[in-house]
Amino acid sequence: GLLALSIYALTLIGLDENFYLTAIPVEGVVSVPATEVVQASNLAGSHVFAADPGTAAQQIMDNVPGILSAEVTLNWPNQVHINVTEDSPIAIWIEGSNQFWVTRNGRLIPARSGSLGLLMIQSEVEIPPAPTPEAEIEAEDGEETAVATPISANIRFVPHDVLVGALQLKDLRPNIDQLFYRPSSGLSYQDGRGWRVYFGTGTDMAQKLVVYETIVEELTAQGLTPQYVSVSNQEKPYFLAQ
Repeated sequence: GLLALSIYALTLIGLDENFYLTAIPVEGVVSVPATEVVQASNLAGSHVFAADPGTAAQQIMDNVPGILSAEVTLNWPNQVHINVTEDSPIAIWIEGSNQFWVTRNGRLIPARSGSLGLLMIQSEVEIPPAPTPEAEIEAEDGEETAVATPISANIRFVPHDVLVGALQLKDLRPNIDQLFYRPSSGLSYQDGRGWRVYFGTGTDMAQKLVVYETIVEELTAQGLTPQYVSVSNQEKPYFLAQ
């Protein structure tokens, strides 16, 4: 009789909808959609006895870009709560028509909203075309079916000396809202007076700006207009002027 009662109770618990996780509130999200967090947790529709808070939290951190930490708590009979901490972006990385957020450790994640007034860094590295075999597959009836491919950047992390140099330039010249980057020449800026200036990378942007402005003043005094100026190596700057 005790065994039958136990089986009956377990059957009721297994079939009763009150023990399934349906409403899952998410706190801490700012730019990441709450639905994306819930989907990554794999908790929606799960039975309360089958849900593993630790595994769900790890899946959120592994599968949702921009999430620093996640905490999942369960309460009887079907209450679940997710709390996450987002990694705030400090710059925007642009490749072609795609934009990515740059986190504090230099990681690139897909941008989820507008520029937020952040510094933009335009990558001038040529983007290779997407491979066609992965873009399409052939269905069983012979028709071609398009397959969505995730947007990804050519690099996963912005080099530390590039990111530090870019942020330093922004601090020194708040009017700079966009920089350009090439691996061969580092960071550059389109001066509003009509020419490009190359700064390279690193943390010595203050000295490079002094050298740059000195060169521009000397050229202007001679009645010359720069075509470009490079202070990537501040000890050996060079320029083209006419």
